[in-house]
Parts: sequence; structure tokens; C-alpha cells
Amino acid sequence: MKTESTKINRRSFLKVSALSGGGMLLSLNWLAACNPKQAETLEMPKEWFQFNGFIKIGENGLVTIMSPNPEGGQNVKTSMPMIVAEELDVAWENVIVEQADLDTKYFTRQFIGGSQAIRSGYTNLRTAGATARAMLAAAASQSWNVPASEITIKAGTITHKQSGKSAHFGEFASLAATMPVPEEVQLKDSKDFGIIGSSKKNVEAKNIVTGKPLFGIDTKREGMLIAMLVHPPAIGKKLKSFDRSKAKNMPGIRDVFQIKSLQDDYKRTFFDTAQFTDLIVIVGESTWQVLQAKKAIEAEWEIQEGYEEKRDMFGREGIRVVPKGLESSASQEQAMIEAAKNPQTQRKDGNPEAAFAKAAKIIERSYTGPFLAHNCMEPMNFFAHVQGEKVECAGPLQKPELTEQALSSRLGIPLENIEIKMTRLGGGYGRRSYAHWLIESAVISQKMNAPIKLIYTREDEMTGGIYRSRYQASYRAALDENNELTAFHVNAGGLPENPLYADRFPAGAVTNYLAEGWEVPSNITTGSFRAPRSNFMACVEQSFLDEVAEAAGKDPIDFRLELLAKAKANPVGEGNDYDPDRFAEVIKLAKEKSNWGQDMEGISRGFSAYFCHNSYAAQVLDLKIVDGQVKIDKVINAIDCGLVVNPDAAKNLCEGAVIDGIGTVMFGELTFEEGVASKSNFDTYRMIRMQEAPNSIETYFVENGEDPSGLGEPAYPPVFAALANALYRGSGKRFYDQPFINQLNS
Repeated sequence: MKTESTKINRRSFLKVSALSGGGMLLSLNWLAACNPKQAETLEMPKEWFQFNGFIKIGENGLVTIMSPNPEGGQNVKTSMPMIVAEELDVAWENVIVEQADLDTKYFTRQFIGGSQAIRSGYTNLRTAGATARAMLAAAASQSWNVPASEITIKAGTITHKQSGKSAHFGEFASLAATMPVPEEVQLKDSKDFGIIGSSKKNVEAKNIVTGKPLFGIDTKREGMLIAMLVHPPAIGKKLKSFDRSKAKNMPGIRDVFQIKSLQDDYKRTFFDTAQFTDLIVIVGESTWQVLQAKKAIEAEWEIQEGYEEKRDMFGREGIRVVPKGLESSASQEQAMIEAAKNPQTQRKDGNPEAAFAKAAKIIERSYTGPFLAHNCMEPMNFFAHVQGEKVECAGPLQKPELTEQALSSRLGIPLENIEIKMTRLGGGYGRRSYAHWLIESAVISQKMNAPIKLIYTREDEMTGGIYRSRYQASYRAALDENNELTAFHVNAGGLPENPLYADRFPAGAVTNYLAEGWEVPSNITTGSFRAPRSNFMACVEQSFLDEVAEAAGKDPIDFRLELLAKAKANPVGEGNDYDPDRFAEVIKLAKEKSNWGQDMEGISRGFSAYFCHNSYAAQVLDLKIVDGQVKIDKVINAIDCGLVVNPDAAKNLCEGAVIDGIGTVMFGELTFEEGVASKSNFDTYRMIRMQEAPNSIETYFVENGEDPSGLGEPAYPPVFAALANALYRGSGKRFYDQPFINQLNS
């Protein structure tokens, strides 16, 4: 059993108070304001004290647990309350889960991204549940006049075995509310978990399958108007003038005007990212009417001059250089080739130059990855109602706290007067981290003095940023006369972002190692994409390691395990960001579960393994190529993400990551001609289809007792290379340029 001090989170336990009717309320900083709208139907107390965040216990023993973070399909709305319920020790069937709103006064890290929700919240969530449990035990101890050490709590029942007394939570909730918050609490030993580690169904499953309004785009309010935007037709252009007369006179149209979403002198934070800030707005009574008016806008555009953006990069001052011009894919490629000739050294171990000079064999390969659109199924949207000095917002976003700060600055309204309700996200993948559309909706509402729902069309989203960067990487490996790897060199860069992680495998496993990176400025706006940077580097690194293993005459799995054994026994350099033992263990699990080394008639197999977002993933992909068509038979996932809170949800995340990754690397691509995106909707931007998904996906987890780490992203990057390596074995061709479909059909 682990003891956890509550002092480290004194702000978490701000107020405990009795409820009328005998309930208990425990306020916590990882929970947000709750509207007890279900209380009446669930026979909860009719009158509540007002709090911002809490565990709520009713006199009938029911418990409401708030889910603090946005829900984007990763199932945190189920998993985070499970952690609280485990330590509180309440029967899961007696738990009601509600989505929290944003509340920056009491809560921290109320966002999703970087696979951090469970990892960063795990201990605080447990401590919160354990604290409430201790206070209930203290109440029973006082009431029954028995030592608290003799009180046991199980599944919402409080028991004193010696006297035979027992009660449910509700009977002591009111008294428990008067108990002092303990200085420290005992957390359960993981072997005693009954909720954590067991599969619980998604708490929103019924609402999802029955079409209940959950998403931002479902938002409706009395008197709400619909708004849409017109942005420049090419990246690198800006609005010069426009004629609103025709559109404004169309049926149902209330107004047509120009806005600036972010002021030019505003110092943007990392997530205050937008492709265009000068926009034409059409406001009307219905989506259809606004769509028709949007087509009637006649605008003149001009070339945007180059400029610089002031940036606050998590406390560091920064400048983003935005060059002038209309970029095309061909000129971008040439700029990247030139930039790669003058890289910056990011890590150097040993003497790579000497090792390459005396190598018996050198393997050299280059790889490319295109711009990618996020393609969330739910288009960007947000509701805003600005009434004087008060703002109500609702919609899907990943970083509400950071967006709220930008919104406050733009509107000139204090943070405490802004309310943001978090709806379910219809896809996030990093795109909803950059919530400029929230600010746009609020600026429009402020001007119209009306409630506004802003909706992007698919074409708006796909042609107006924000994208995954375009990348390029070149590798060299040196083998000696015994086919041992003696030197490794990677030169990687992007437009506009460098994707290289210099301290990742095989850094630390090769005596002579050189990592170089570079960037090319661009006016095409990019941002986080599922497993940022890793989604490219995993593919190219793991594809290249397969070629090196082949050149060395070694099995690709054995080759990686040899390198990891070296990294463990004699690690090279400092700052290696992976654990060789954990990395090797997940590879061994994939090898075992896939029966690697066993030939299967007609099946081509590919292997890949990668560490990112604090977790390890290894995959084996089996496919057939019949008449030039690829059919993926099976994918085996081996995952080390520490303790798995909700196994079903974890498997779902991995299955989704595999399908998403296969579709991205096979088909995903966006090119540009004179600043114009080559594709604007799904008729041209190819997505994976149902019949192209694997026949089966199996997922296995390493059980090592470690605390939970990230899972939303780690299973995504390695499947890129698992597919590439399987395609090589099936077609005899190595795949160096994404998307693979171009080469497969050539």
C-alpha cells in the first residue's frame, strides 16, 4: 500500500461541505464545475451547494464523478472516473459520470494532447478518491465510536466487522463533509484493484449509438445564427477588397463583413496558430442559406508580404518567420534538398567520419513524407454568445485553458467572465489544439450581438491549414567485415519543422552516431498531428533498420534486440530517452504472439517497433498482394504503456491507431501549386476504406506494474514501417516515399 500526501495538492481540496438531504461534496482541482442536472431524475438531493469541481455523493449512495478532460474518442471520460472510483471504492454501477466544463481557477492540465491525460492525472485522481474514502471512514468511526483503523470500505459499503455495523456511503456523506481533510492518505496496492484493470463500457456508448447530441456541431440555442467564413484561395494571399451586396441581399442573410481574428501585434502562444486572420464572414439564419451566400461573395486578393510573428513558446520568446510567396511542391522540394546540405548537429557520439571511412559496407537511403490534412470527421465548429462583458462558448477543442487566454486578450474581457463548455470531439488528432475558430465565433458574436454557431466546410478546413509538416530524411549505416553496425548517421528536416528526435533509438546503441537536423521556413501553417514528428520518424527509421538488418544478414527482430542489449550493457552517450529493457520486452512479446519466424504460405510479414509519448509499441503486420491489390490479414500489437486502466478502451485505441496509420501512409498526401492545396474534399483526398482495414487486429500488453503512460499516440507511428517492410517482402520493392500507393501503382 502506498502513502500519498494530500499536502502536495492542497489546492485540490478546497472545500468540503454538507449537502441538504445528507449528501457530501468534495472539491478537487482536477474537476470542473458540475451542473447537477441529473439529480432530480436520479433522486439526488434537490438543493446543492455551489462548487467548481467535486466528487458528489448523494444520500442514497449514488456518486457523481466529473471527467475533467476533453473527450475525443480516447475514452478518458470513462477511464479517468474509473481511477477515482477505484480509490473511493464505490461500486461502478453506482457511479454517474459527467463532463466537466473548463475552470482555470481550480483545475490544472484540463486538456488532451501528447497522450498525457491518464499519465499526468493518475496520482492526483487516485489521491482524490482515497481522500474521500478516508473522510467517510472518519465519519463512521466517530458515529459508531470505534477506531477508524477498524473501518473497512468496499463497493460503497462502510463496515465495522467487530460490531457487525454497516452502512452505504449516503448514510455518512453529510457527516463526512464535516471531517477535516487528512494530511496524507493510503493508496491501494495495485493487486487489490477491482475497477482499474477491468474493462468498463464507454459511459457515452448509448448516447453515441442512439444519436444523442454530444458534439459541438449539435449545439443549439434560442435565437442562434449560423456563420461561415471565406478565406483566401491560396496560401500566401490576403484580402484586398470584396463586394458584399449580392450575398447580403440573399434570403436569410443577416450580415456580411470582415473580421481580424488575431491582432497583428498579439504575442501568440504555441497554440495560437492560424493560417488566415483576415476573413470574410457571412451570417444567416440557416446553414443552407449561408452556404449559398458564401458562393456569391466576390473578392479580390493580393500577395501577402512576408512578416514575423512574436511567439511565446511555453515561456521562451520566439519569432516565427513567415516568408512571402506562393509556394509549390516542386520549389519546396528543391529548398529542402539545399537545406539538407547545411544541417545543424543535434548529437554526435564517437567518430562517425572515421567509422564510415573504414566500413566494409555502407547502406544509404532517403525518405520523404508529404503534407497531411487532419480530416476530422466533425468539421471545425464552435458556439459563442458574447453579451457585454460575459461570454458563453461551447464546442470541441483540445486545449481550452490556453485558448481561453487568447480569447480574453482578443475580446478584452476578463477570464473570469468567460465560460467554456467542452463537448465531445468528433476527431482531434492535434487539429483541435489550434482553436482559432473559437475566437472567430466569439468575435462574430460580439459584432452581431447574437448567439453564433460558426461552421467550417470540409473545403475550408482542407485548404486553409493547419497541416502536418512536409518531411525528408537521409540515413547512412556502416557495417564492418563481421556485419556489425559500427556507425549510424541520420540527416532529417522539414518544411517548416525539423522532425528529428536525436536521443531516440538507435542512439545509445551505436558507438559512432551522428544526428543532424534542419528546417525550411514556409508560409504554409503546420501544427500537431497524431504523434507529432514520430509519425514520420518511426516510419523511416524502422524501414531503414530493416534494410540494415538485411544487409547484415540478420533477422530484423534479432538485429534490434542485439542493439538494445548493447544499449543496456554499454550505453553510448548521455540522454538516451528510452529504457532498453522495456523496449526489448515489448519486442519479445510481439515476436512471441505473432509466431515470428514461422513461414505462412502467401503471407508477407513486416515488423516495426518504436518508443514515443512515454510508451513502447511493437507490431507485426501480415499481408497478401493479389493482382496488385494489398490485403492486410492481421496486425499484432505489443504495447508497454504501464498499467492499463481500461483494457477494452486501450485495445480500441490501438486498433484505431493501426487503421488510421495504415490509411495515412498508404494514401495521405497534400501538395501545393502556387499556394493552392491540390485537394479540398474526400473525393480527391484518399482515405482508408472499410475493406482495406486489417481482417483482424490483436493487442497484447506488457504487465510490469509501472504507472500508466501514454496510449493515444504510441501505437500509431510504428505501423507505417510495419506496412512498408511487409510490402517489401511481398513486392520486392522498398518504399521510400509516402504515400505508398503512388509507388505500388507505378
